[in-house]
Amino acid sequence: MQTSQTTRDGDDSVATDEAPSVMRRSRVHEGWSFPLGANWDGLGVNFALFSAHATRVELCLFDETGEHELERIELPEYTDEVWHGYLPDVRPGQLYGYRVYGPYAPEEGHRFNPNKLLLDPYAKQIVGEIKWDEALFGYTIGHPDGDLSFDERDSAAFMPKSKVVDPAFTWGRARGVQLPWDKTIVYETHVRGYTMRHPSVPEALRGTFAGLMVNDVVDYIRSLGVSSVELLPIHAFADDQHLQEQGLHNYWGYNTLGFFAPHSRYLSGDNVNEFKEMVARYHAAGLEVILDVVYNHTAEGNELGPTLSLKGIDNASYYRLMPDEPRYYIDDTGTGNTLNLSHQRVLQMVTDSLRYWATEMRVDGFRFDLATILGREPHGFDEGGGFLDSCRQDPVLSQVKLIAEPWDCGPGGYQVGGFPPGWAEWNDRYRDTVRSFWRGDEGKLPELATRLMGSADFFKRRGRRPFASVNFVTAHDGYTLFDLVAYNDKHNEANGENNQDGHSNNLSWNHGEEGHSDNDEIQTIRLRQIRNFIATTLFSQGTPMLLAGDELLRTQQGNNNAYCQDNEISWLDWNLDGNAHAMIEYVRRVTALRLRYPILRRGRFLSGEYNEEMGLKEVTWLAPDGNEMSVERWEDSDARTLGLMLDGRAQPSGIRRAGADVTLLLIFNAHHDSVAFHLPEAPSGGGWLCRLDTSWSTEDDADGQRAFGQRSFGEQHVMEGRSLALLELVQQPDNAVT
Repeated sequence: MQTSQTTRDGDDSVATDEAPSVMRRSRVHEGWSFPLGANWDGLGVNFALFSAHATRVELCLFDETGEHELERIELPEYTDEVWHGYLPDVRPGQLYGYRVYGPYAPEEGHRFNPNKLLLDPYAKQIVGEIKWDEALFGYTIGHPDGDLSFDERDSAAFMPKSKVVDPAFTWGRARGVQLPWDKTIVYETHVRGYTMRHPSVPEALRGTFAGLMVNDVVDYIRSLGVSSVELLPIHAFADDQHLQEQGLHNYWGYNTLGFFAPHSRYLSGDNVNEFKEMVARYHAAGLEVILDVVYNHTAEGNELGPTLSLKGIDNASYYRLMPDEPRYYIDDTGTGNTLNLSHQRVLQMVTDSLRYWATEMRVDGFRFDLATILGREPHGFDEGGGFLDSCRQDPVLSQVKLIAEPWDCGPGGYQVGGFPPGWAEWNDRYRDTVRSFWRGDEGKLPELATRLMGSADFFKRRGRRPFASVNFVTAHDGYTLFDLVAYNDKHNEANGENNQDGHSNNLSWNHGEEGHSDNDEIQTIRLRQIRNFIATTLFSQGTPMLLAGDELLRTQQGNNNAYCQDNEISWLDWNLDGNAHAMIEYVRRVTALRLRYPILRRGRFLSGEYNEEMGLKEVTWLAPDGNEMSVERWEDSDARTLGLMLDGRAQPSGIRRAGADVTLLLIFNAHHDSVAFHLPEAPSGGGWLCRLDTSWSTEDDADGQRAFGQRSFGEQHVMEGRSLALLELVQQPDNAVT
């Protein structure tokens, strides 16, 4: 097997034909092994890089363009598997990279190749983009030995560069929001797509953190009543070569290059403090910032992928390799590689990254892509695994919002409800059940009831609360809400994969016509179904999540996997018609109702069992005749109408005392036809007042009093086909709730 032929003499010069001339000498001191990365202390910069198997590490300094390598400096010290050195004449703004020496032995798991310039895993800023070239690969493409061959071409000209930053920033009076979970409404969006077509955002700022700071943008988000803006990945990521060759781009960003650096395209200038300014602006508006983070894999792929950073620094430590064939990678992500969080230094890198974003950048929480991988140990998923334990005991990470996407592609990867206390989880069972119910599928009432009540079957254990269930109907991955009611089939042709990508089982329904329709009846029922989905999500126990743009009736033309569509397919269109304006107002109204009625967002699981001590049922499930649901009715596969009465006197906490909330009645009718629902009696009440009915037109009275009026117990409320209603118990004068 071939090995590196590069050698060094005794000083700081380099004895290779391709090495640049030494223009100057830096005074290198021993420095420190902690903290890792390039850290400016006001006098100089300390460089520290972990590699357990390297034999030598060279720091490469570049000019301000990143095109000319000025100097290579061997890091002089090796402490606890960390290579380090201190340069007193280096300042913030310096571009750099590493060349790491060691065995090139893929069959043993080692892929060192000092001809490949490597990004610092701890780089706080990454400048430039990958220019795809065969020199980026540690092996010679096309060689008969494949990845066992050794490529001697220098990759520096094709690599982005790490940059030393000055972390100084004046936060002023800005503080984190720290909203309790019961007041959390997540709004998932994309930095670039949200503002690329926004009329109030200057063209130069569109698609950037600065664009998200524009007053009209922040004011609009705040006006919706949401609490927490969840951003799709903003860590520096690579644009896939195969996508670029097709004229496409990695739009979503799930292809990480660096866990500490914001993506360069999201900066309007050249200063990472722009992200801090955005966070401060959102905090001043009372909004949390949550980051979607990808710590399960990197952009380096499998054994045939490029050598960009971790693969060339210490492949055997950073990645999970096949135990009997370490040449190959364990692929629990479906992307070619899997980070090895069982290794203490890899675990440190991930937790250091999280603490950096939580403290230095002051974000309020994280949503973890394919989070099951983070809990994997060599024997499989373990809720007591190293990473999950680290988060729980960490004084910083245990205090921010932690949201798991609780599945991956590996064995036993589906772990909804399997995460430990302190975590919330995306609940895809909620998504699928609510979609099926409103589509009119048979036999959905029992599971709908469970999902509406916070999915206790998954989450009611170890003191976890209903907020652990993040309830959503749509997210970035899949249909938009408009497309969910406008398409029976996916239409992903623009992705260039012959419509073979993306899920085919979307539980969607086009209501009679595929895609756009000028039919008034179809438009009416589609808009009603959208209102149903939004109200169901916001009136369920748990943490609701809305997809940005659903309130604008955004369409992706049926594309349910727009990960590579950095264009009008994915960007929000702010040229709104009357229906979109009406839907925005509807969302504002429904979020206000959720916040108005604490019984909709209880911090403990509500039970349908009779409480003898308090003389009440917290939850009563009702049939259309106003009586409680019987076993026969629950088992009736044709039943599609359900009432839910939430007693405001229900015990709100662990202290045994009655609550003082308003009693509510929710009615769900997924029948295609109208159903007369008999209004039940309720203690201490004198009738019902309708606060929301999704069958109402936009001209109906905002409070519902003109459209519905107060009704007595036993009267009928006619539920139109496929509609939802929320009614408030009218208190008798002696029992009025203030």
